[in-house]
Amino acid sequence: MSTPHKTPDKTPVEQLDYEKARDELAEVVRALEVGGLGLDESVALWERGEALARRCEQQLAGARERVEQVLANPNPNDGSAADPNDNPAK
Repeated sequence: MSTPHKTPDKTPVEQLDYEKARDELAEVVRALEVGGLGLDESVALWERGEALARRCEQQLAGARERVEQVLANPNPNDGSAADPNDNPAK
């Protein structure tokens, strides 16, 4: 007998924001760990999980790159954090 589980969202992975992709990935992992799925359903779920993991990695890499750019090129005129080594009082 198959164990009931929440069916993953069928929204294209490319359209999911990080939080939704991460949450759905957690659901996929839980469903696969519980088991009780047929082979075709398990493989389809695993493929969706792989796509979700790639989406999360892409979005994290993009966020990391943005943070690195801000840290490398702080601009005091745009509200960025000031360099603690800059002391205008000197």
